[in-house]
Amino acid sequence: MSQSLFNPFKDLIFDEHFCFLSGDLTNENITVFPEWLMNHFKFGDERIEMMDKSKAYTYADLKLPCSAEVKKAFEELDVKVQAAFKKGFEGMEELDQELLFQWTGRMVYGLLYYEMVYERDRLLKKGEEFKLSQTLRKRFGYFHLMLQSLIEPISFKGKKPWSIAVFPLKYSSDIFSYRDDAINLMFSFGVNGFGFVACLQDNGVIGEKQKELLDKIEGHVLHPVQFEELYARFHYSDYILQYKPEYNIESQDSGITIEVKTADKLPVFGLWDEDIFAQLLSNYWQVYGIEKEDILQFQKPPLSFLENPYTKDFIDPESIKLPF
Repeated sequence: MSQSLFNPFKDLIFDEHFCFLSGDLTNENITVFPEWLMNHFKFGDERIEMMDKSKAYTYADLKLPCSAEVKKAFEELDVKVQAAFKKGFEGMEELDQELLFQWTGRMVYGLLYYEMVYERDRLLKKGEEFKLSQTLRKRFGYFHLMLQSLIEPISFKGKKPWSIAVFPLKYSSDIFSYRDDAINLMFSFGVNGFGFVACLQDNGVIGEKQKELLDKIEGHVLHPVQFEELYARFHYSDYILQYKPEYNIESQDSGITIEVKTADKLPVFGLWDEDIFAQLLSNYWQVYGIEKEDILQFQKPPLSFLENPYTKDFIDPESIKLPF
């Protein structure tokens, strides 16, 4: 990893006077979730809980310290994403995936930042030292470096370090749906018109694992229950992922190049356990009243709204009678 750029995970620096991205001293800040998005869907006053459920914030209160340069860069990125957002699926699909990675990365990193600060302060009150495993330091440090591509001459060579899938989606016009797993660097986003799922540091292997399904989806407008199932498949695939993403990083006068290292050992994924997956999926489908027992029934294949369990044909979204 480049030694010249700020890496907060090296010395666990999460301070309100240091820009979260560049490390520059600052008194300015930026919201974790873009203001235009919170205003459009009116969720700024809604509450979000930390992972252990013992502390909550409003979305609008989640802010990251940032320099004027970083704030300007994200504002310019927001203009591009908002313009694409207004065009719906076509606009978002045409958006460069690196921009979508940076835009999504701001929110995922922001939530991760708050988890780090919360855990540090919790341990400090107990007189204990805040520690992070070397594995997580390395993983989060790579993610932070990639996010700095917004403000630094950082380029990605060959295979991208992420899996991002964008597709048409049908929701009621006033609904904004998102899920995140900041520790595992995952995010899903859905509104009327389009949705996307993102694994921000899987080196593209989860997208490859789900490619056959993604090919079937192409040309269809997903029902929300299908969107939830797709994210559940990405999320569980990340859970059983068995290798640590590694990179070749070269620093030159012209900038930094990041290249994905190919995994040497196979299989990359562990065993897919239908019982565990059904539990995860039932959490996503609870709004439809679908329980784990409905997904796994004796002598029947697992319930799916994406593929016919017998023929593996894609299920036409228009045939699904559940509300959207």
